[in-house]
Amino acid sequence: MLPKRWSVATQATPDYLRRFGKIHPVLAQVLINRGFDHPVKAESFLYVKDFSHNPFDMPDMAKAVGRIRQAIKAKELIIIYGDFDADGVTSTALLTKALGALGANVRPYIPHRVDEGYGLNSPALEDLAKQGAKLIITVDCGIRSIEEVEDGKRVGLDIIITDHHSLGAELPDAYAVVNCKREGYPEPMLAGVGVAFKLAQALLMAHRRNRRRGQKDEDPFEVSDLLDLVALGTVADMMPLHHAENRVLVRRGLEIINQAQRPGLSALMDVAGIEPGKADSTSIGFGLGPRINAAGRLDNAMIAYNLLSAPSLERAQPFAQKLQDLNVKRQDVTHDAQQTILEQIDEDNDLPLIFAAHEGFLPGIVGLVAGRLTQEFFRPAVVMECGETESRASCRSIPQFDITNALDQCADLLIRHGGHALAAGFTVANENINALRDRLTELAQETLAGQTLIPTLEIDAEVDVSQLDEALIDALDLLQPCGIGNSVPVLMARNLTVVESRTVGRDNSHLKLKLARPGHPPLDGIGFGLGAWDGQMPECIDIAFNLEINEWNGRRNLQANLQDIRPAEVR
Repeated sequence: MLPKRWSVATQATPDYLRRFGKIHPVLAQVLINRGFDHPVKAESFLYVKDFSHNPFDMPDMAKAVGRIRQAIKAKELIIIYGDFDADGVTSTALLTKALGALGANVRPYIPHRVDEGYGLNSPALEDLAKQGAKLIITVDCGIRSIEEVEDGKRVGLDIIITDHHSLGAELPDAYAVVNCKREGYPEPMLAGVGVAFKLAQALLMAHRRNRRRGQKDEDPFEVSDLLDLVALGTVADMMPLHHAENRVLVRRGLEIINQAQRPGLSALMDVAGIEPGKADSTSIGFGLGPRINAAGRLDNAMIAYNLLSAPSLERAQPFAQKLQDLNVKRQDVTHDAQQTILEQIDEDNDLPLIFAAHEGFLPGIVGLVAGRLTQEFFRPAVVMECGETESRASCRSIPQFDITNALDQCADLLIRHGGHALAAGFTVANENINALRDRLTELAQETLAGQTLIPTLEIDAEVDVSQLDEALIDALDLLQPCGIGNSVPVLMARNLTVVESRTVGRDNSHLKLKLARPGHPPLDGIGFGLGAWDGQMPECIDIAFNLEINEWNGRRNLQANLQDIRPAEVR
């Protein structure tokens, strides 16, 4: 088990906490840690439910809306061209649904991960043009597709890019480029599905403005009915949830998800064991999102699209079961690949960078495996699936090593590469693999030499374990939806006596504790992946944990979801 460095946030004074009035002092401390250090800012973050920027503030939005309305009126074939991950699939389903409701002749298209790869590809555009398409609207892709847009224009296509990925040195010469990161829009961190939602919102606004005077027909669709898809794609794509617009979109979307009104999501929640009314951002991140992603990773993302677009529960259930089966397979394949790599690196675990390649690795899981290796060893990890002449890899890294910068220094060995500091990907000719491995390892050695490489656990507040109760849980629940930028609060308690310790789960990898609380019932603790502590458990420990309620057989108990433990310090 990797040790962690515990970093406890500077605790505010009692007088400062009292400024937050009725807000629970532990919650107030968490809000201060996250930059909401004034009562007005804190209350706005906790309670504002209606917040939305004008979609027409996004550059080229008016131009895109005008062209789409023209295509609808002329009954031109419109293609919604998406990506194969959860953000892309939800974007495709959302915009196809919205345009269909407006009377468009519209069809979805999601490329196959293995056969076509990510984003726009010229053969697909040429084929769509032959099928009669006149307008292509990308969702969650296209912002770097300079050549592909030119190829599409040459075969008679108008192309509207909607995307949220970082801008390149130049924009594609498309009919319109709608991207939240373009200057002018105040929220640059929307998901791809968030940008698609803003386009749908703008189209509905234009539809209302252009009704004939005195006409009182109903809206063709309700934007609120699309918010479940926005929440699903935003959380699954790990967009920051401390940003106001994302926070409101996900909060309202979870309300729709919990009403179980979309047949596909209702069926997916059923196979994932998520009870309607109890779904939260964690349910998306660990339950719904991985099952949606499993389609594109191991099969065809259109399975997930068909689920989300199913008109009835009866039509949705087979797709939900298929995604469930694929997700189980994804877990098994990922576990097997990880074990293969662990056997390879067992003798070289002191290397500064993990570099693993195998012809049997599937392209849809190499990123997952790299992420798990980085988490387990706190080292940069490169996992490659080998092809006949070229190989593709996903990379994950740690804050001390910018993996994309390292790949830039290996550009002469690569066919293509891209990403950001902590995650990247590349394609390499097979004859360059060994040289690439050596150079990346050397770069990591130079950068990381002399550093103590252990992960940091950020702790929001130290608490007395005897004061933990449901009132504190209710207070901390006001932070929901939690996720990137607004994580579930981590609390710390010292000097707890271990009453009972045992292992649970597959391979006895998880830890179950009972911890003494003088004058109170013992506190239950569950530590996922902490099972190795059982054979060396001290009598007294400090714990870092999320506080939660465990419901089992109709009983509700306080539970510490252990993030880490350590022998108690003598104070």
